[in-house]
Amino acid sequence: MKIILLADVYNHGVAGEVVDVAPGFARNFLIPKGMATKATKSELKRFEKIREKAEARRMEYEGMLNELGRKINGTELMFFRRAASTGKLFGSVTTQEITEELDRVTGVDINRRRISQQGLRDTGMHEVSVRLGSDVAPVLFIRVLPEDQRIEYERQREAIASGELDEIRFDDRGYIEPVDLVKLRRKAEKAEEEAEAAEAIAAAAEAEEETVAAVEEDDIPPASDYADEDEA
Repeated sequence: MKIILLADVYNHGVAGEVVDVAPGFARNFLIPKGMATKATKSELKRFEKIREKAEARRMEYEGMLNELGRKINGTELMFFRRAASTGKLFGSVTTQEITEELDRVTGVDINRRRISQQGLRDTGMHEVSVRLGSDVAPVLFIRVLPEDQRIEYERQREAIASGELDEIRFDDRGYIEPVDLVKLRRKAEKAEEEAEAAEAIAAAAEAEEETVAAVEEDDIPPASDYADEDEA
């Protein structure tokens, strides 16, 4: 059934567009709620200007979705859950939790129905597509780890903040690899001491070269001495 939308309807169109919907959806929901009207000749003529505005709004809306898609594409989200040794979760990471964490990390608030799959029930890295209905098809990388790895994760985050570590370390399974921060600090201190020693040696060598050059320069008689010998 052809109708003219009087309001934006998710997954159907924006106000002013002429769309086809199921007759029952139109008669029982959209039209009674004032969200649409039948696409008769008189109504189409009356809404011609509205349709022009609707097209402009639709283009603006698509541009906004593309921008949001580019912003969130490739975002990595981290979740910790109780899990069995097999990697199966005691529960799941829900689509609602994913959208809430995405909003916290990126500031982009999307409807959970745009997440393209059901809740996650296994540990590991998951690639999750987001349906925005635009040219951009963003993918989220969602890492689910056992709850007992949270402490190591926080330790490594603190080490990154203090400059002791460059990034979180993961093993081949995608789990966080424990890092001996004491050993790492000693290694960093040793490297710093070696760098300082190398600088000191280089500085001493440079000073010695300058001293030798100055002594050699002092041994050369001034030009006036050569002039006196020529006159004699």
